Amino acid sequence: MKILDTRQETLRARLAALGFDDVRFAAIVPEPPVPPLRAWLAAGMHGEMHWMERSADKRLNPDLVLPGARSIIMLGVSYWSERIGNRPSAIGHPRWARYALHEDYHDTMKPALVAAGQALEKLYAAAPTDYRHYVDTGPVLERSWAAHSGLGFTGKNAMLISRRHGNWLFLASILTRIDFTPDAPIRTRFRERDVGLLCGSCTRCLDACPTNAFAAPGVVDARRCISYQTIENKGVIPRELRAGIGFRIYGCDVCLEVCPWNRFAQQGRQLLLAARHDLAELTLAEILALTPERFTEVFRRTPIKRLKLVGLLRNACVVAGNSGDLTLLPQLAALASSPTSPLVRAHAVWAVFRLGGGAQLTSAHAQETDPIVLAEYEVERLDPKPLA
Repeated sequence: MKILDTRQETLRARLAALGFDDVRFAAIVPEPPVPPLRAWLAAGMHGEMHWMERSADKRLNPDLVLPGARSIIMLGVSYWSERIGNRPSAIGHPRWARYALHEDYHDTMKPALVAAGQALEKLYAAAPTDYRHYVDTGPVLERSWAAHSGLGFTGKNAMLISRRHGNWLFLASILTRIDFTPDAPIRTRFRERDVGLLCGSCTRCLDACPTNAFAAPGVVDARRCISYQTIENKGVIPRELRAGIGFRIYGCDVCLEVCPWNRFAQQGRQLLLAARHDLAELTLAEILALTPERFTEVFRRTPIKRLKLVGLLRNACVVAGNSGDLTLLPQLAALASSPTSPLVRAHAVWAVFRLGGGAQLTSAHAQETDPIVLAEYEVERLDPKPLA
């Protein structure tokens, strides 16, 4: 048995002082404690996230990321706050994933990770080449390693669920050649059947998913997931999923929000986060009217900036089509004939027809040449499905 190194607890305290709400250590093991990643990829459930395929070997073998890696430090930052939320959709405000109502966590957490590396160098005489840190950006299976470190457990919603923080944790990781004493996982050894073990018989997350994205407990088919479709998918959102998106303009928290474990969630210290309460104030009409300059001004330093204006307008058109708000028809009709993006035009056409305003698009239809937009017109002509 290893003797606990007091430096490790000193390091844990220093990392907590930097703003990390949870700090855990895991040993790099020969067989990674992960669900069957390759089977998930082989089934195509990653959709267009081809980078998952390209980095699969590294995700399954941290030694390919950092040769000689012995340990991984898992860091959690709670973004739960009673103040961060959404206005009711009925008054014209779309819904945002809770994490998006902050400045980009990749950026705000990075300085603390740099300081964490400096702490490793000072306490353990580590060289800068002896560790690598990531905030959801590298080939590291953060949720699986977090479960292995005891930071939480894998729920039926495939998310890491913390007994202290519920479903609301940002994760960061530090791969290192230092041989730390591992913290105990909630289960001593990961097994596929351990997914959702502490969920008991509860299936709230599976039942609540608006687009039936769960292929099995703990297995998300990204192709049906609202978060994937509104963020990662850069093309046309499948028509059969659009109604299920509802008022969600960026991401989806449904399978997180319904989890009973959230009753234990504690307010995070927010030391590494910067809330953007103003984003929840934006109305759908304001978003549909965004110009490139205004988009840059409003969403600078937020994760939404990576979606770009075209992606946000595409999503806004879907939300508008689900809103039942006929006052949005003029804006949607204008977007349906806008020369800027066929992707936006296609979703605007769908939204206009969904609101029963298809007759307004006769002129736009006559001038349309793009195949993806024409396909929307053709489907609507043959099988219109306006809101009741």
